[in-house]
Amino acid sequence: MASRLAVVSGGSRGIGRAVCRLLAESGCRVAVLSRSQEAARDAVASLRGDGHVALCCDVSRPQEVQRTFESIQKSCGDVSFLVNAAGVNRDALLLRTQPEDMVAVLHTNLLGSMLTCRAALRSMLRVPGAAIVNIGSVVGRTGSAGQSVYSASKAGLEGFTMSLAKEVASRDVRVNLLAPGFIRTDMTAGLEEAASLRVPLGRMGAPEEAARAALFLLESPYVTGTVLVVDGGLQLAL
Repeated sequence: MASRLAVVSGGSRGIGRAVCRLLAESGCRVAVLSRSQEAARDAVASLRGDGHVALCCDVSRPQEVQRTFESIQKSCGDVSFLVNAAGVNRDALLLRTQPEDMVAVLHTNLLGSMLTCRAALRSMLRVPGAAIVNIGSVVGRTGSAGQSVYSASKAGLEGFTMSLAKEVASRDVRVNLLAPGFIRTDMTAGLEEAASLRVPLGRMGAPEEAARAALFLLESPYVTGTVLVVDGGLQLAL
């Protein structure tokens, strides 16, 4: 993976930041995308090696995504790996969810990944062994009360991933989905007790544990169009 360029949306925190760290340790140059320039720079400063860049990008905005990837192409070259880890949640029962919150979740979690994939593929098609990993969620497969919109966004992302994998397989670009369960991030703050009761392994996962699974998908040349669940056995208990 040495000298390859990897782009990670949502790379300043949580699973995305852990992915950036592992990619850098493997020798990749990493472009960290975040809605906060300061947060992106902080993430880049923590990475091993040289050639990393911090970019401010709201993936829910089409023109901003296009400008960002044009800048990456001009300054860094062709993209080998794309990891879509940007995500938001507005958890509530559907009857209490405002339309603007629905739009925010769907635009970031689903449309955002569509936009970054579309923008990155223009250069990835020229790179042998290029790969995309979209970060979904186990609730996109099982559903969860109080998370109907979030679950819908992640279920849609799974369908998008499978379809895109079929579209680009003949060009040697692989597309897979990582479906985490309870991973210790800002989104799951305060859920430690629930995780210990519901997860067969009895604990939350660490961001690094999900990140290792993402790297497996990036590095596996005969794996595409698949979903890798990293949930400590949560699906077994549902």
